[in-house]
Amino acid sequence: MWQYENRLQMWQERLTNNQNAYAQELAEMDRRQALYSGSREIVPMYGFTTETEQKQPASVVRNIVAELVEAQVDSSIPMPKVTAREKEDEGLAKTIEDHLKNEVDRLPFEVLNDMDERITPVQGGNFFLVEWDAKRHTHTTSGEISVRLLHPKQVIPQNGVNEIEDMDFIIVRIAMTKQHVKEKYGIDVSEEGEESPESRGGESYADDVVTVNVGYFRNKNGGIGRYTWVNDVELEYLEDYQARTVSHCTVCGNVVYGDVCTECGSTEIQAQNKDTFVLYENIKRSDGSEIPAYRKDTRFSAKQIRNMMHDPFSGIGNTKQTYGMEQNEFPYYKPDCYPIVLRRNVSAWGKVLGESDTDKIQDQQNAIKKCDTRIQEKLDKGGSVLTKHIDSRMTFTDEQLKVVEVQNPAEVSCLRVYNLQVDTSGDLTIAEQNYQSARNILGITDSFQGRKDTTATSGTAKQIAVAQAAGRLESKRIMKNAMYADLYQVMFKFLLAYSDEPRTVRHDKLDGSTEYNVFNKYDFLVQDDAGAWYWKDDFLFSIDTASALASNREAMWQETRQNLQNGAFGNPQEPRALLLFWGMMAKLHYPMAEEIKAQIEEMQQDSTMQNMQNEQNGKNEENQQMAIPNSALQRG
Repeated sequence: MWQYENRLQMWQERLTNNQNAYAQELAEMDRRQALYSGSREIVPMYGFTTETEQKQPASVVRNIVAELVEAQVDSSIPMPKVTAREKEDEGLAKTIEDHLKNEVDRLPFEVLNDMDERITPVQGGNFFLVEWDAKRHTHTTSGEISVRLLHPKQVIPQNGVNEIEDMDFIIVRIAMTKQHVKEKYGIDVSEEGEESPESRGGESYADDVVTVNVGYFRNKNGGIGRYTWVNDVELEYLEDYQARTVSHCTVCGNVVYGDVCTECGSTEIQAQNKDTFVLYENIKRSDGSEIPAYRKDTRFSAKQIRNMMHDPFSGIGNTKQTYGMEQNEFPYYKPDCYPIVLRRNVSAWGKVLGESDTDKIQDQQNAIKKCDTRIQEKLDKGGSVLTKHIDSRMTFTDEQLKVVEVQNPAEVSCLRVYNLQVDTSGDLTIAEQNYQSARNILGITDSFQGRKDTTATSGTAKQIAVAQAAGRLESKRIMKNAMYADLYQVMFKFLLAYSDEPRTVRHDKLDGSTEYNVFNKYDFLVQDDAGAWYWKDDFLFSIDTASALASNREAMWQETRQNLQNGAFGNPQEPRALLLFWGMMAKLHYPMAEEIKAQIEEMQQDSTMQNMQNEQNGKNEENQQMAIPNSALQRG
């Protein structure tokens, strides 16, 4: 029994109540973004509320918020590392890892990461949304993973719950054109007006854009449901949206793959959730084993089966393949997890998002704006003062030589210039102290920013200083890696649920060559000792810590050269070591590495052919020398 009049009313109240509870945080997001964008607003001193102080803008803004946020930007994308719990599953773990790396290359993760690296420290956190796009397909595959970035203003969490997986529901708000809504949901919302910008946190949309509210919720069975609406229009309700659905004709019950039933011609089609599926032929796994489509029917004896083979009304089948056999039923895999992944900047107790860097240094930013404004005001009011006799006439022009008309020599003594020197040293000192304080709060040093550091007098000292600065920020990297590990796990679950066709997986080997494998979801469908079928998804997802170094090509080139010089590939003078070295450089996309490797291989082949030719020539000469004494003996 619904507590509300209908589902729409319930979700509208959920949005209103939780948005009101989240209103202060949404307002803080606008303030943080304004500070990052270089707002000129100066916050008055505590207890000082004059109108002049409140409305006076800063004449100069040294944007330390943007400077220190940009100093922390990490363009590297953590690569997945998948670990198997069982020894026999190590091959599957490697396939998952390679497939996820291929997905990272296919999806625009560079753009998503670039935006995420700025939003997260400014707002304290950010969200990623994983979806399965069934409309994207190739000639051999149907559907693809889709990953998009959500600004924290677009996500309204359940009030009082800080972890997404613990929430009963979470609401995502997405701007979408009215035409796109009609194409995606089949409902016309062209007459719908848009809500006020204040209710969206100050964002302004065009007239043909509406806010689509998507509510994800836990259903009574522990699965994930989805409810979508615009204003007072319901667009979609799926009690278990991650379940597989099959379209049936409501008239005759036939399975329909289009818009019209092929049996009765009815257009009344209804989608129904399916928990299990059957196979009509055996499925071959990647290791050569097969998943049987049929099993022995234990309901009948062998004698009964022989009798029913001649009875056309027995109902057990009309081919020899199905006599005495029944179809295996296999469970559909469901992710049963929210498709939203949260990245926190730094963990904060009692908050959905983490701690914001902007909040930590907002006082220092405000003080610097005040100091710089006072400095500019002093410089503008300073200058030179000229004194002269009241009766002296002086022409003010831009000419180098000025003419002053005086009536007597006493007036000349009145001509004097006084320079008004302003003292800004105190303001400069306070501004610099606040800047250093802001950097100390965030743990950013000169070495980390790439500035000249007089405290590091050697290369080793420089590396130590950089390592210490990086250690202060290690917590943020750990939170980033944790988010990507969760993201890759959700992506794997969606692939396991919806990628029905085998998918080619590319893997770069150590020698620079490329190996192609197959990600087949049926490799993860196994049978337990009791004969029940289940999906194996208990893999451990983490981040490859060496991926940051691997993404830095220049550093990897230098590291590979060092390994060659140290003999890690063998004798540097041998062609085999050079081939391995240039193969690695080709894998790291070093310019002309493939051509150099090909030339070394060609030279090695020519050298091998030349050695074989010389060896053959030597054997021929030896045979000729041995033939000379034999011919002499024959003449004797």
